[in-house]
Amino acid sequence: MLMPIGDDNRDRRIKPVINYLMIIINVVVFFFFQNFGSDQRFTYTYSAVPAEILSGEDIVSDDRIVSDPISGDTFRIPGLQPTPIPVYLTIITSMFMHGGIAHLFGNMLFLFILGDNIENRIGHSRYFIFYIVSGILASLAHVFASKFTGANLFIPTLGASGAISGVLGGYLMLFPTRRVVVLMFYFLTEVPALLAIGMWFVFQLISGIGVLGAGAQEGGIAYGAHIGGFIAGFLLIRFFAIGRKKFS
Repeated sequence: MLMPIGDDNRDRRIKPVINYLMIIINVVVFFFFQNFGSDQRFTYTYSAVPAEILSGEDIVSDDRIVSDPISGDTFRIPGLQPTPIPVYLTIITSMFMHGGIAHLFGNMLFLFILGDNIENRIGHSRYFIFYIVSGILASLAHVFASKFTGANLFIPTLGASGAISGVLGGYLMLFPTRRVVVLMFYFLTEVPALLAIGMWFVFQLISGIGVLGAGAQEGGIAYGAHIGGFIAGFLLIRFFAIGRKKFS
């Protein structure tokens, strides 16, 4: 896979304050509210649960004791926690939480490199709305994909990946030929966004078809959110760019 390292920002005319704000919120939530990802009860409280989104009801379940088949160690996994906000709002709160430091770093790297170009093109307020809407549609895509493929609807989902997938979709639509610096097989090279992001999407699509088609997803990567978010961003960005000047 290609890992983006940077891109061409010579046309940037505004400071991407909303993009920076999104990164700061994600980092603060992970380190201070999720306690470096170790506060599972907070995480399970504000994550989005497909069954709750579909029913509109808050679902609470008991903790589970799970054994590691390799080491034989046992550990407790918290059940679904009472949600002090309307369950539909967890679609938004879940967008600012992560499952681990690697999950956070990968998402923020993509956002830092690609989000500023979109904010520069459509402006601060439009970018904020675009980001949130892409994240909401990505989460809903995961919910309905899980429902129609028979996946476990009680597994909490979290992460900025869906919204950032929308950013990738928007970037591909607006800047298909822009050069992106990527790390590929331990080498740095430049490739057009069409190749860098296109390969990412093809990987998500193939993986998503395999995982969702099996109908037995028990956690891990929410490919439905990635695919749904990407398509949403790709289709919506032209609407958000109406009336905005294209810098040369």
